Amino acid sequence: MAGFVSLVAGFTAPIALAAIAFGSYLHAACPGISQDIAALSAVLALSLIHLRSLEQSALLQNLMTAVKFSLLGIFLILGVVFCVRNPGHLAAIAPSGSSIGELIRPSTGVALLFVLYAYSGWNAPTYMSSEVRNPQTTVGRSLAVGTLVVTVLYVMTNAVFLTAAPASALRGKLDVGGIAASFLMGPTGGAVMSALIALGLLASLGAMILTGPRVTARIGQDHAALSWLALTDTRGIPRRAALLQLALVLVLIMTGSFETVLIYAQIPLLACLILGVMAVPVLRMRRGSSVSGTFRCPLYPIPPAVFILCTLAGLIYSAMTRPWVALAGVLTMALPLLIHPFLKRKTNI
Repeated sequence: MAGFVSLVAGFTAPIALAAIAFGSYLHAACPGISQDIAALSAVLALSLIHLRSLEQSALLQNLMTAVKFSLLGIFLILGVVFCVRNPGHLAAIAPSGSSIGELIRPSTGVALLFVLYAYSGWNAPTYMSSEVRNPQTTVGRSLAVGTLVVTVLYVMTNAVFLTAAPASALRGKLDVGGIAASFLMGPTGGAVMSALIALGLLASLGAMILTGPRVTARIGQDHAALSWLALTDTRGIPRRAALLQLALVLVLIMTGSFETVLIYAQIPLLACLILGVMAVPVLRMRRGSSVSGTFRCPLYPIPPAVFILCTLAGLIYSAMTRPWVALAGVLTMALPLLIHPFLKRKTNI
C-alpha cells in the first residue's frame, strides 16, 4: 500500500501539479502558449532526458536547482526592500483577532494541504541512497539541510506574497508569484518573473521525475508478480517504471484541475503519515521505552499527538470539502490492499 500510494500520490500527482503550475506561469508570461500543452511538453521532455543517463540527469538537475535558488533569492530581496520602504504592509502577516477562528473553518483544511505539499518532498534523498557516494553521511546531511532551507524559503516567500499584493488579488489564483511580482515591479516585471518561476518549477519537476521510478522499481523487487517494474537498462535506469509514471502523469494532467489533483493526492498521503507516526506509541507499548534500539521521541507523547491531531484535522476538513475526491483517495489505499493477497501468493510461488 505504501509503495502504491508513493507511486500515485507521492510522485505522479505532485509531478502533475508542478507541471500544471508550470503551464500556468508560462501562460501568464506568454499568453500565446497553451497551459496544457506547456505542462505536457515539460513532463515529456524531462522524462526523456532522465531516461538517457544518470550523469546527464544529475547535471541538468543541479543546473535547474541553481537557477531556482537564484530566482528565489532575487524575489526575496525585492520583497524585503519593498517591506522596508512600505512597513505598513507588514500588517498583512501579523496575527489578528480572527486568526484562531480561521483555523477551525473547514476551508482551512484544504489550505493546509497546499502548505503540506510544499514540504512533502523532504524525504526524497532517501530514494537515491543506493546511487550516491557515502549514503549514510550524504543522505543524512541532505535531509537536515534541505528541510531547514525549504522551511526558511517557504516562510519568507509567502511573507513576500502576502505583503506585496492584496489578498483579493491572490485569492483563487495559481500564479501568485507572478501576481506578487507585478505589484513589486509592474506588469512587465511580473511577466518576466512568471517566466523565471516557470523555469524554476522545472527543477521540482525534474527531481520528482528522477526519483519516482526508483521507488516503483523497489516494488517490483519485492513482488514477483510486479518484477517487470524492477527491470533496468544497461545504465541502471528503471525504464519501465519511468514510463509507467510518465503515462499516469499525462492522464492526470489531461483529466484533473490543480485543486482536484492536490486533494486527491494528499488524502492517502496524510492517512499514511498518520499511520506512520502512530507507530511511535505502538512500538513503545510493545517493546517498552527502555529497550535498546527503541526510537526515542523527545517530549513524548506531545510531538506525535500534536502531529496526528493536526494532520487528522486537515484530512477531515478536506474530506468534508471534496467528499468524492476524498473517496478516490481512499480507494487508492484500498486497491493495493485488495490485490496484496494475490501478489503475495505469486511471490511465494
